[in-house]
Amino acid sequence: MPRRRLLLAFAPYVAVSAVHVALLAIHNDLAGPTKLLLMPSLAIPVILRIRHITDRASVALLLAALLFSWLGDSAGTLFPDAPELPLMLGFFGIAHIIYIALFIRHLARRRLPWWTLIYGLWWIGMLSFLGPHVGGLLLAVAAYGLVLAGTAASAARTVPLVAVGGAFFLTSDTILAIRLFLPNALPDWSSPAVMLTYTLGQGLIVAGALVALSPSSVGHRLAS
Repeated sequence: MPRRRLLLAFAPYVAVSAVHVALLAIHNDLAGPTKLLLMPSLAIPVILRIRHITDRASVALLLAALLFSWLGDSAGTLFPDAPELPLMLGFFGIAHIIYIALFIRHLARRRLPWWTLIYGLWWIGMLSFLGPHVGGLLLAVAAYGLVLAGTAASAARTVPLVAVGGAFFLTSDTILAIRLFLPNALPDWSSPAVMLTYTLGQGLIVAGALVALSPSSVGHRLAS
């Protein structure tokens, strides 16, 4: 698939993301339903790209990560009688573990850069900052933060698009965590900021993965 057609395949995701973030910014009730369309629309370019990728295991992992991300986005809607936050942490935790497997086993191109130590410091800092406010969720939040940092760090072993996407994903969850456990600590505009950084992160990860898995990119890597 030519790069132009690949970019066009991302158009539905870009449109849904823009509408969703805008609706959040104006506190419109339609923000909820549009959130459920994010990951399905992001799966479109992956599905369209399948026949061009020989490493089908990587495609399966990518789609699985999007599925569990969608479950995390939809937890409150699909399971209205269950506690939403633990479900979100669980589903997104699985998505992050899948991403880590994808990055390390299928997309890694270099050793772990030294600067990824910042993600370890981020984890320590967030636990110190939020720990007194999370109550009985301390272990769950610590475990989730660990896999989130692992996603960002392992993304740095791949291509730049994926590395930046991992950083945006971590930024999104950082803002969200502060909003959840310290609701008065951030201004109102931080709500759309959560989803802006989230959609950017997910989109860049998928775009970078598809570029890295393209035949020309794989051939260049093998030749070098």
